[in-house]
Amino acid sequence: MALDPTALFNISYGLYVLTAHDGSRDCGCIVNSVMQLTETPLRIAVSVNRKNHTCEAIEKDGRLNLSILSEDAKMDVFTRFGFQSGRDVDKFAGHDEPVSENGLRYLPQVSNALISANVEQVIDCGTHLLFIAAVTQAEKLSTVPSMTYSYYFANVKPKKKPEEKPRKGWVCRICGYFHEGEELPDDFVCPICKHGKDDFEPVGF
Repeated sequence: MALDPTALFNISYGLYVLTAHDGSRDCGCIVNSVMQLTETPLRIAVSVNRKNHTCEAIEKDGRLNLSILSEDAKMDVFTRFGFQSGRDVDKFAGHDEPVSENGLRYLPQVSNALISANVEQVIDCGTHLLFIAAVTQAEKLSTVPSMTYSYYFANVKPKKKPEEKPRKGWVCRICGYFHEGEELPDDFVCPICKHGKDDFEPVGF
């Protein structure tokens, strides 16, 4: 029986900023795996890499916010929430985004909807935790279309300049993120799709 993992690349994904509170400060990260599970009561499922600081915060606190990114979002949003760890950086320092009814931050300027939820169940999926959560607030923020992975790659992610010489590094087979360097740490996690070292392949060696 054929098993082509690249067939999964055709699954459509949105992009979201998942925010939480770790007990002392606000935190957040980029996620792409969100779905509505039930209508009555209204529940969602959110898959988060367990190595993320935000994942730990949600597991302990039980609250989460999802800002559904729109096509208005620029690369600085992905750099801020996807290319650095909340363990090392306060991602909200110097920013004044509002808080929703549950007290967590969200990003109205670059999102078309806000979803707040309380975790009801946590399922251990190995590299990721799946949070099953009851929606407590849902609000439309704009009519701008939602940001998809394909839109991100076509219109947001910086293009490689033609004059650049080939570089040695590692490319994520899931989302195409390139990490420059001859070595890839064993605990490396893709800042875009949150997959680990096993999903990277060498380039330019």
